[in-house]
Amino acid sequence: MEEKKFDLNSLIGFVLLGAIMLWYFYTNQPTPEELAKQKTEQVQDSIQKAQEIVNQNNKTEDTVQDIVVNPSDSLAFIDTQNKLGAFAYSASLPSAKQHETIIENELVKIKVSNKGGQVTEVLMKKYDTYNKLPLYIIKDNNASFNLSFATLDNRNLQTKDLFFEPTLTKSGDNQVLSMKLKVSPHKYLEYRYELKPDDYMLDFAIRTQGLGNTINTSQNINLDWEMKSFRTEKSIKYENQYTDLRYLHDGGEFEYMSAMSDEDEDDSKKLEWVAFKQQFFTSILLTDKPFKSAKLISKNLVEDEFIDTVYTKQYYVSIPLQAENKELDYSMNMYYGPVDYAILSKYEGKQLDRVVSLGWGIFRWINKYVFVPVFAFLSSFIGNFGIVIILMTIVVRIIMSPMVYKSYLSSAKMKVLRPEMEEINKKLKGKDNAMKRQQETMALQRKAGVSPLSGCIPALIQMPVFFALFRFFPANIDIRHQGFLWADDLSAYDEVFKLPFNIPFYGDHVSLFPILASIAIFFYMQMTQSQQMNMQQPAQEGMPDMQKMMKMMLYLSPLMMLFFFNTYASSLSLYYFISNLLTIVIMLVIKNYIINEDKILAQIQENKKKPPKKKSAFRERLDSAMKQAQEQQAQQKKGKKS
Repeated sequence: MEEKKFDLNSLIGFVLLGAIMLWYFYTNQPTPEELAKQKTEQVQDSIQKAQEIVNQNNKTEDTVQDIVVNPSDSLAFIDTQNKLGAFAYSASLPSAKQHETIIENELVKIKVSNKGGQVTEVLMKKYDTYNKLPLYIIKDNNASFNLSFATLDNRNLQTKDLFFEPTLTKSGDNQVLSMKLKVSPHKYLEYRYELKPDDYMLDFAIRTQGLGNTINTSQNINLDWEMKSFRTEKSIKYENQYTDLRYLHDGGEFEYMSAMSDEDEDDSKKLEWVAFKQQFFTSILLTDKPFKSAKLISKNLVEDEFIDTVYTKQYYVSIPLQAENKELDYSMNMYYGPVDYAILSKYEGKQLDRVVSLGWGIFRWINKYVFVPVFAFLSSFIGNFGIVIILMTIVVRIIMSPMVYKSYLSSAKMKVLRPEMEEINKKLKGKDNAMKRQQETMALQRKAGVSPLSGCIPALIQMPVFFALFRFFPANIDIRHQGFLWADDLSAYDEVFKLPFNIPFYGDHVSLFPILASIAIFFYMQMTQSQQMNMQQPAQEGMPDMQKMMKMMLYLSPLMMLFFFNTYASSLSLYYFISNLLTIVIMLVIKNYIINEDKILAQIQENKKKPPKKKSAFRERLDSAMKQAQEQQAQQKKGKKS
């Protein structure tokens, strides 16, 4: 029998065949993406089968976990169940996908997403940005509205990660959108939005139905609202100064966070509304039942005011919601719209007009009851807002002209008395006679019926008007994107020349209205310098040289105006330019046609002949104090000699 030999060639063939088979299986195995896709398809198939069973058997209280077909064949489905628990039912519905429902009217277009049930886009239909783009308050995930809560089976969930089921209906002319996060067909968390025709205000509600055995109401249910406010205006610096977080306490106490702070934080009690305010647009959350507490944060996102940026501020508010009988029931409102006094003041009892930056105290009072009505009246029949501002300036100057007259008259009286006051200074020289010199000067002024304060008081009365208007124009949305002469937007700076570089504190452009206003201020101050010097008593020893100080102010004030207003609204510079021109004209008329120094001198001489008036209690105390000081000075002088 022939001995069987080892066949090396066969061995090599088998090895090569095995290698080829291993290579084939290795190169044709599914990728991780394909495996994930297969698992997803298995989950969807299982969910679809489960939903069919629910529909067929009409099981209203069962969860998907109870009826799912072979859930063990999908690790992804089990993972979803573990994360969501009872709320996994919402993931089984056809609405569990990225989709947005639109509600809109003539003014605003709002998109609400299935995921999170929250507003994901708000378009202002009647407004655009400074560069003529559509104006969005919310877009591209710049805002988040979320409820975070714990379940009774120790899961921590956030609504922004869960899918809601939308139902859009009509209630009369109103559009009603119900977004429900379901545990079962009759157990859910609902966000309800209702939009009226021709209104920026949304009726909004948060309520739960039958979730007392699902949500752990003994722990906080937090409402977290966050937003990055878009830049919408031409001047980043100017817009950012009027972009802030505002809120109203139960009882009417109003507060706001400083727009100039890099970061501000507050823990507040009993809030009625919170506003994420931009210069001309705002998002407001209001509640019928005041929030017991809230944590509010505002952060500045503008690092360099001369570099283009997308966002100006980042706002955040966290509000613990209170469950009653283990259920949530909050009636609220959401306002997405312009910061317009005429619109916001119509919502009676809510004090939303406080969102408008009209100033505080007397400045706000002047704006609210004087300038807002006057501007509305003039603009009701004049279409050009530049003309409206000029007419408004004329009205203000005419009303203030008696104050200018009083100030100029007092200056003229002091000018007539000046030679006699200089005689007193010559007669009573030296520091030792300073008190007596002051007494005789005041006695002369009192006898002549002249008071230095009579020239200061009219100027002080005009100051509230100045500061009120400083707040009025930047807050007036009516002048936004309204052009006049070379200015294309009265709510922003007018740019007549773009600089190739940036000047510190000035900017990278040249505005013409601030230059004109600075020139007008220079001539106005030059005219009033002599008037102010007349109001000053003759220079005395040890006193600062007022003439040098006034000359310095003559050049410094217009320069400060030029730098300060270069990035401010052209409407403000236009007002100050016209206002100073009119004041100069009024002063020239008073000086040349109304004030007669000879008559003033004659009147002063007549006043001197009259018996002195009885001193007021204040004057008595002042003279007594000066007399005591003079006696002490004399005693000190004697002590030094001894």
